[in-house]
Amino acid sequence: VPASEAEEFARALLSHEAVEPIGLGARDSLRLEAGLCLYGHDIDEETSPVEARLTWAIQKLRRTGGAREGGFPGADRILAELSDGAARHRVGLRPEGRAPMREGTELYAEAEGGTPIGRVTSGAFGPTIEAPMSMGYVPKDVSAEGTQLFGDVRGKRQPVTVAALPFTPANFKR
Repeated sequence: VPASEAEEFARALLSHEAVEPIGLGARDSLRLEAGLCLYGHDIDEETSPVEARLTWAIQKLRRTGGAREGGFPGADRILAELSDGAARHRVGLRPEGRAPMREGTELYAEAEGGTPIGRVTSGAFGPTIEAPMSMGYVPKDVSAEGTQLFGDVRGKRQPVTVAALPFTPANFKR
């Protein structure tokens, strides 16, 4: 839509009874329920597609043994991680209770003591799942679904369980 027609277009959409405006909070909770990454939060220039569990984005012909193996930015690292595994993985997280663990929450293996082993990159309340949800990065050895970890929320360790992504079944076309 050309910028000169954007306001008219928005007003036409909003004239329908079933249409209401939404904000970034709604977009963020729906994105998170679908297990989709937000650049600058869940992925950035330092994150590999293997760590982020986005290997579907790497063509088979560019992988080891493919007809056009490598030849893309970060190929050495990415092909090594495809072969040997990444040290950390992006995971879904289901905090206990009703409060979500937000971006920046440090994750621990134990309820007390120790050093942080990971961090939450996105978190919100999921209206579809009617529960809090988060995504973050943890070491490979604690990335299995069902693993219990602890997030530091305002100085207290709260239980959180590694969960499958997406939080809701995907019904969009790839």
